[in-house]
Amino acid sequence: MPLGSLWRLNPEQEATLEKLHIATVHDLLRHYPSRYEEPGQAKHIADCAALETVTLTGTITKSEARRAFKKKTPLGEATLDDGTGTLTLIWFHQPYMAKKFGVGAQVQVRGQVRERNKKISIINPDIEFSTGETTPLLGSPKSLAPVYPASAGISSQWFAYHIGELLGRRAHERLSDPLPDDLRARYKLPSLSASLFYVHAPQRLSDARAAQKRFAFEEVFFLNLVRLRDRESYQELGSPRLAAPESALGQFTARFPFTLTSAQARAVAAILTDLARPRPMMRLLEGDVGSGKTAVAAIAAYATVLSGQEIAYMAPTEILARQHFESFIGYFAHLGVQVGLITGSECRKFPSKISAGWRTEEHTHISRAQLLKWVANGEIPILVGTHALIQKNVLWKALGLVIIDEQHRFGISQRMALARGKNAEHTQNNTKKSVPHLLTMTATPIPRTLALTIYGDLDLTLLDEQPVGRKPVITEIIPEGERERAYERMRAEIEEGRQAFIICPRIEEPDPEKELALEAKSAKSEAKRLQIDIFPEYEVGLVHGKLHLHEKEQVMKDFTERRLHVLVSTSVIEVGVNIPNATVIAIEGAERFGLAQIHQFRGRVARSDKQAYCFLFLGSRSAASVARLKAVVNAKNGFELAEKDLQIRGAGTLGGSAQSGLSDIGMEALKNLKMVEAARAEAAKIIDSDPTLAAHPLLHERLSRTQTIHFE
Repeated sequence: MPLGSLWRLNPEQEATLEKLHIATVHDLLRHYPSRYEEPGQAKHIADCAALETVTLTGTITKSEARRAFKKKTPLGEATLDDGTGTLTLIWFHQPYMAKKFGVGAQVQVRGQVRERNKKISIINPDIEFSTGETTPLLGSPKSLAPVYPASAGISSQWFAYHIGELLGRRAHERLSDPLPDDLRARYKLPSLSASLFYVHAPQRLSDARAAQKRFAFEEVFFLNLVRLRDRESYQELGSPRLAAPESALGQFTARFPFTLTSAQARAVAAILTDLARPRPMMRLLEGDVGSGKTAVAAIAAYATVLSGQEIAYMAPTEILARQHFESFIGYFAHLGVQVGLITGSECRKFPSKISAGWRTEEHTHISRAQLLKWVANGEIPILVGTHALIQKNVLWKALGLVIIDEQHRFGISQRMALARGKNAEHTQNNTKKSVPHLLTMTATPIPRTLALTIYGDLDLTLLDEQPVGRKPVITEIIPEGERERAYERMRAEIEEGRQAFIICPRIEEPDPEKELALEAKSAKSEAKRLQIDIFPEYEVGLVHGKLHLHEKEQVMKDFTERRLHVLVSTSVIEVGVNIPNATVIAIEGAERFGLAQIHQFRGRVARSDKQAYCFLFLGSRSAASVARLKAVVNAKNGFELAEKDLQIRGAGTLGGSAQSGLSDIGMEALKNLKMVEAARAEAAKIIDSDPTLAAHPLLHERLSRTQTIHFE
């Protein structure tokens, strides 16, 4: 039943609910609390301390809608008085809250106390009238109070009130349970109706935990069901057999300026075996930073070229696409293999028609129409690009292999669009009965539970060795008072002709009036400070995500060609940037980044046989921050760090930002390997016996509600 048929929703609420994918009663009941509070534990304002999460009851004595002084952000502001003191309530982008809770209103408020200039406030608090609008079934003296993630125009109390009303109408009892009875019995999971009541209106925390366990299992189970069904469907189509002579591949790898590690050799063997089969390869190559994924991809591409087929190589950014284009020129120039590049802003081709030889730098810009013509007739067997590769007008003669780099940055629909998209019918191989082989790659270490769940449709190959001669990066935690020691190491490296990165958490200084304004160094101000105060004798550059592409390119070119000694950057250089001459990286506010993300940054200076250094500048002195960063110092590799990050911060932070497709409850399940393996085994059992789910109509219906994962 649509929510609009039950309650009157204003346009802002409708827009917010749409963003949250909440349209029906079922959707709203599936919107789970993020935590629970004891509603009776109210404090007095006089007893509040900064950073403490409190529940307060009092009277609104002042209320107004206005704009912030600096950036003119609309906000609502009110003063709460409980007889022991006053406190300011601020709602950014919600000026209407000042009108809703006007002077004289008796309210209950929950939120985190902030202190500035000896005045205390709560930013975007949860608030409700302490008389009048009450929450049916929820928040009674004997029960826990659910707290929901608030969004623009919709508070936690809005969710609690309306979900409570649905429970009061017993709407949860009229929903069909998609989990088979025998499966629930095996794992002692409560029914759907009981779980919905327990998660939204628990009398005890143990009730909520039982419901969360059921929903966690359910989400992981259904996600695996989707992945395994899609894999079965894809592999039914078949692929061309791509078999290359071992002698030719041996000659190709003999030209590499390094010897393949045993992990690379195993990966190559697995990929070549896949390519020679009539079923499409679906493989994820997961390599630690600097482990040599591109070389493995080049060998797979050469085997495809030798079989007379074409290769599509997709990267998430134009900078990375151009870097891979140039890398592949280096691998294939001596063979006369043509390589193309297509992005949103340009097209290039190697070799240039006017070149006298096959030197690496001799590529040229060409028109998009000409490039697409040559790709369609098979003259350019290797095409590197960004999302531009999946446009409808990119047609292939015989697409045999799709390679997707940093694949966690693409949605599954995007990688499938390249492998079996609308242009599939225009290729010799990509028909209703045949699709190209698929090799996806990532340098972001992924815990086993996450790999089993998010990438359950892919075979997993690990590159867990570093090239011979590669030295571990010396990593140190640097307190505020010891910065000069790190700067001296940078100077020493620069004097030796090397270069340094400095990473900042944000681009610009925060607006002090904004919510969540943090004491974090900005790239712009730090670049100026470093140039003037720290490294006046050297050239300091700046790159960040808001620069135009040509500006980024110029900065990276200047750094690559050593006209810049120090490069200040945001996380834009997190993945893939290859500057072997850079041997030092300093990370400002290191505690603000995930461990796996810090490991990615550190990988930017682990690109040569020179000793490299990573300095973690602390913005917080908390024992927890120091303990967490010590894991970076002590970890042997990125896989170990990813597991640690999963335990410390949760799966939602892996890869650097919140994930989608699993709720917070589902993400928590990824800490439980036994649960993930059990859910996957149950899903595999059902797909093996009933691949179309014809005998499981409730499972089939539930799959339509399972969102697509985009692990970014």
